[in-house]
Amino acid sequence: MAVPLPAVAERMNNPKNPVVFFDVTIGGQSDGTGSFSIYGGSQFADENFQVKHSSPGMLSMANSGRDTNGCQFFITCAPCDFLDGKHVVFGQIVDGMLVLKKIENVPTGANNRPKVPVLISQCGEM
Repeated sequence: MAVPLPAVAERMNNPKNPVVFFDVTIGGQSDGTGSFSIYGGSQFADENFQVKHSSPGMLSMANSGRDTNGCQFFITCAPCDFLDGKHVVFGQIVDGMLVLKKIENVPTGANNRPKVPVLISQCGEM
């Protein structure tokens, strides 16, 4: 279960497999080109950079530069301080880190794409 910060309850340090992060695609644009916003339009501004990418399980907005957030996000699998100040952290996994580890260990092929489909469903709604 992922919850919005500041309800951060779990911190994990020293991951065995220092994979940086994996991308999450919602809907049909699996090539990374699609973007839409619940605020209207395709992009919205950065909120703040107060929360850092300090541990595995951080949920953060994917973007192509300042104030270009849309609907894409990623989940860190290790501390990623190089992302601080560039990507807004909006939540953290507090239950289900084992699921994250299982996804992290799915074999990948060309372009680091999973060799088998990974589907996350029935995990919440807006």
